[in-house]
Amino acid sequence: MVESCRCHQRAPPAPERRRRCAAAEPVSAVVSRKDDPVVDRSPTVGPAPGRGRGLVLGVTTSVAGKGLGLVAPLVITPVTFGYLGAERYGLWMTVTALAGMAWFADLGLGDGLLTRLSHHVRGRDEAAREIASAYALLGGVAVLFLAGVGAASQAVEWAALFGIRNPTLAGEVSTVILICFGVFAANIPLSLIHRIQYAEGRVAQSNAWQAGAALLSIGVVLVAVATGAGPLTVILCAVAAVPATNLVNTLVYFTVVDPGLRPRWGRVDLRRSRSLFRLSFQFFLLSAIWSVALNVDNPLAAQAVGLAQAGGYIVAAKLFAVLGAFVTVIGMATWPAVGAALARGDVAWVRATTRRMVLLLAVVFSVTGLLLVTTGKMLLAAWVGAPEVTALPLAVLGWLAVWPLLTAVVSPLFMVQCGAGRLGAQFWGWGLFLILSVPLKLVAVTHLGLSGIPAAGCLAYLLTMWPAAVIGYRRALASARDDSSDDTRPAPVPVPA
Repeated sequence: MVESCRCHQRAPPAPERRRRCAAAEPVSAVVSRKDDPVVDRSPTVGPAPGRGRGLVLGVTTSVAGKGLGLVAPLVITPVTFGYLGAERYGLWMTVTALAGMAWFADLGLGDGLLTRLSHHVRGRDEAAREIASAYALLGGVAVLFLAGVGAASQAVEWAALFGIRNPTLAGEVSTVILICFGVFAANIPLSLIHRIQYAEGRVAQSNAWQAGAALLSIGVVLVAVATGAGPLTVILCAVAAVPATNLVNTLVYFTVVDPGLRPRWGRVDLRRSRSLFRLSFQFFLLSAIWSVALNVDNPLAAQAVGLAQAGGYIVAAKLFAVLGAFVTVIGMATWPAVGAALARGDVAWVRATTRRMVLLLAVVFSVTGLLLVTTGKMLLAAWVGAPEVTALPLAVLGWLAVWPLLTAVVSPLFMVQCGAGRLGAQFWGWGLFLILSVPLKLVAVTHLGLSGIPAAGCLAYLLTMWPAAVIGYRRALASARDDSSDDTRPAPVPVPA
């Protein structure tokens, strides 16, 4: 989500940074150190021309790219749901959600590397050492993570934990966990290539590889289903496409595109590793909070109503998650221009742009949400057609539509906070949301059924994240005004999704 924009430190501005920020980069954050000798403390430059046109172009191309990426789940979901069955599909999605909670297992090192490559590193030799050190750290993290998953798969009674009574399905639980978490662990270092490409200005190349991964996942799943492969093989094909593509992307990049940056063991630098880890730990803290907070729904649904009904709820949630994905994409495309304006102290432009974005997103997501609610059952019947999906109450669809609307309306406010490097409000906002939302959802699903899960999430978001958005936004604008009179303004840094 746009709100969860990683942790930041503050650094003085530099003309080169402002030129980067004015370019069409996907996301900006603010991370640097004021006393870094590499930082240029030159005077502020004037406003970048064509900022509005660049903003529109960035949003348009990002939405188009995200639309292509959304093709994969739209195709794979009905195919796998029908092939695996409601219970097995629900198991797979529940395990996937648990893996999603460990999204922060890279300890923020990917985002930390992106930051250092963009703003701390001078020269290609230093960049190569940073990259090698990051791969060494993430490789160790992946090995430790995989070892922990292997031990947990044998020590925990997963079938009982998920409430599985089908003996055949109970025997597959450990294997599904090993597949999903094993592939996740492998992708921890493999996904680093996208941070490197973003830092090197090869954003289009990175997006092309990610789109290719989506298309590959469609192809291998369709082939596996058409050839009558086993359920576990189908799951493996679906989850392995992305890390496999990242592996090929990594090999091509370091052997053909830029072999000078190829990571080698001799380039691993312990001093740089420690510095990178200190910076990355801030990213880790914020990522840990929001990734857990946003991935509890599927396990709660499985525990409360069983895997079959939970599978139907998960499919419906995927339909409405498309709206949430576009909230993120629009924010990412808008973020760099706002970061550049804040670096120049152009608070008036930021205020005007934020107001327009809030109004536009409120209208667009209200209309699209209403359309999805009114046509949702018809779409779900055509998409999947399973009774577990089509029998969902209309209240479930309604609350699933309210969630992306609530996040969309305040996402521009969080975007401004990220551009200013003011993350404190997001820390306490997400922390309170996590503390409040889980017990609320447990109570709500008991009394209201499945509709209680998104309803409780919406209520918790209103009570915690909306105040955090408003308070943090005001502080961010105040800091930008203060910074416009000195040389301590933050420098925007690109951070991919």
